[in-house]
Amino acid sequence: MPHQPIGVFDSGLGGLTVLQSLRARLPGEDFIYFADASHLPYGDKPEAFIQMRGQAIADALAKRGCKAIVVACNTATAAAADGIRARLSMPVIALEPAIKPAAALTRNGILGVLATTRTLTSRRFAQLVKSYAPDATLIAQACSGLAESIETEGPESASVEALLDAYMRPIANANADVVVLGCTHYPWVKTSIARRLLPETILVDTGEAVARQVERRLTEANILGGRGQLRFAASGNPDKMRAALARLCGIFMPVESWDV
Repeated sequence: MPHQPIGVFDSGLGGLTVLQSLRARLPGEDFIYFADASHLPYGDKPEAFIQMRGQAIADALAKRGCKAIVVACNTATAAAADGIRARLSMPVIALEPAIKPAAALTRNGILGVLATTRTLTSRRFAQLVKSYAPDATLIAQACSGLAESIETEGPESASVEALLDAYMRPIANANADVVVLGCTHYPWVKTSIARRLLPETILVDTGEAVARQVERRLTEANILGGRGQLRFAASGNPDKMRAALARLCGIFMPVESWDV
């Protein structure tokens, strides 16, 4: 039904960058955002585990009346999106590293990709590169620990700065002119990433593209509509999510605790 909410989930709060794009494009929609905080980060977890968690969370959102689900996590998309679509009849919109637009934007054919190890080693990522950037020079940088540090320590923390120093160096040295932000946490440190690259380097993420796709799918299904309401939920300790919401976005709202 049109008045039902849209479910959005990620391993933590990285998906809030996608939620911001969704709410900007669809301000009248209701949203439930779920952070699987007790299993943050997904990037170092086995694929089978991420499949299981993704399907369990999607089921929980469906049982709470969601009319559509957004998988706001590149790692969860690679591991679990197909399984979620097979289980549910509602629209399921997922995101993936923006290899296609990056390949169209590059001038020198050198692309940098920042993502989790699980995303970069997935079959889906290999297919994206083969389909859209087969002739590009690809600098695929696994950023172990970066998403977790952004969320727990803060985007401007010393630990995040140290990780960015290490992870950006190979991409900067290769003179990549387009860099893909292949994790929803990374837009939180977009300015810090840009500072470590040449001024003309283009940074690409997928939040706006996902919002456009959600709007299109809901329009096709004739289920646009809501009251602009927002709910937050998490696995694990909701107090940690409340603190992170305040620190990252200046949002002060209750967080429900879900046993998924």
